Amino acid sequence: MTELTHFDENGNARMVDVTEKSVTDRVAIASGIIKMSELALSKIVNKEAKKGDVLTVAQVGGIMAVKKTSDLIPMAHPIGITGADLTFEVDRENSQIKAICTVKVSEKTGVEMEALTGVSMSLLTIYDMVKAVDKTMEITDIKLEYKDGGKSGKFKRNR
Repeated sequence: MTELTHFDENGNARMVDVTEKSVTDRVAIASGIIKMSELALSKIVNKEAKKGDVLTVAQVGGIMAVKKTSDLIPMAHPIGITGADLTFEVDRENSQIKAICTVKVSEKTGVEMEALTGVSMSLLTIYDMVKAVDKTMEITDIKLEYKDGGKSGKFKRNR
């Protein structure tokens, strides 16, 4: 059984001590989906949203969130991100957008939380920018797709 590392032997919360860990190259990829009305998707795709180019703003918002993860997640370590990429896949048939965030670092700790935070913030930004058109949007399926590096090695989600 894997132990929960963010608690000490008395059950108190703690930030994991990574002092003795080796610096390794690490990568994490996360994804998530926002479902919306056909009208909202049309406004985004055709760049007709009153607040501007939704996907570009959401991309920047997601990348900014990656860099601020340790300010948002209490036990996340502040780390020097070496790369962050956020892309979108528009699915007109299902009236949804998938966000994919890839984060890279050479550090003593991984970047799973950074990738998940980037996806989450990008989807929240999309919601914020088109909520006047569709308040029923649904953010769903936020998950880690892949990670590599560090002691635990490689993880790849099975579809």
